[in-house]
Amino acid sequence: MAQVAYLRIYLPERRGRAALEHVSGPAAAPVLTRGEFGLSSESSRDDAFVMDVDGRRFFCPRHPRLRMLEGLLAFRNAYDPSTASTLVPEAIAERAAAELDRIYQRHPDARSHILTSPFYVPLRWFAAFESSEREIFDFEGSTSIRYRTRVSQATVRLRHTVGVLEEAGFDEVIVEQVADVLDWMRPFAGEGILELDYAGVASLFSDAELVLDESTADVVASIDALERGDFEAAGELYATAAGRWAHAHALAYAN
Repeated sequence: MAQVAYLRIYLPERRGRAALEHVSGPAAAPVLTRGEFGLSSESSRDDAFVMDVDGRRFFCPRHPRLRMLEGLLAFRNAYDPSTASTLVPEAIAERAAAELDRIYQRHPDARSHILTSPFYVPLRWFAAFESSEREIFDFEGSTSIRYRTRVSQATVRLRHTVGVLEEAGFDEVIVEQVADVLDWMRPFAGEGILELDYAGVASLFSDAELVLDESTADVVASIDALERGDFEAAGELYATAAGRWAHAHALAYAN
């Protein structure tokens, strides 16, 4: 199974009542199951991750079925029609789309609170954070990394990044990748918390590599250099971050 990193949005309890209406409790342990739309390593229970910050409780609903259907269709749409039909047959895609429509009809406000990335952390995710927000912590006996910030702060940072990339003349496809993260965050409360969790991806690095991992600092410094017009420094800083993730990124393509 692929090692996966997560970008999650947690809502304050008082703001998340609608999203939590059908959530049954804290997140269950992963379970490998086979279903109509393929293998899944997540529990199918509609539960939530829970976080306590400054005496307040925050929830991140998993909505596993919603995310699975969205992910399947997004995966298929990422390829040209002939390849897409081989990877995800038309009949399966139609059933997934129909079920997703039914979910949206029953729950018009349904939203995925979690983005996933197999084998590596997309560099654009780091632009939502500052290096001071990095936490190195022990997870089940292994070293891991996470970042946490307010959704409002992350929104300001990503908007700034989009503006810098546009001003620097970057290709629309690259700008849209950052803008897509902003679009995903837009429906959520500004006082919510955005979390980047290396999760299983951390196992692809040694403890020493994780301790020395300054991906956010490199990405943010690259954006700052772009804003100053120092394209050489921007390229070197971005290359440093990309090089750190090169072996993990290669696993995604190999799979």
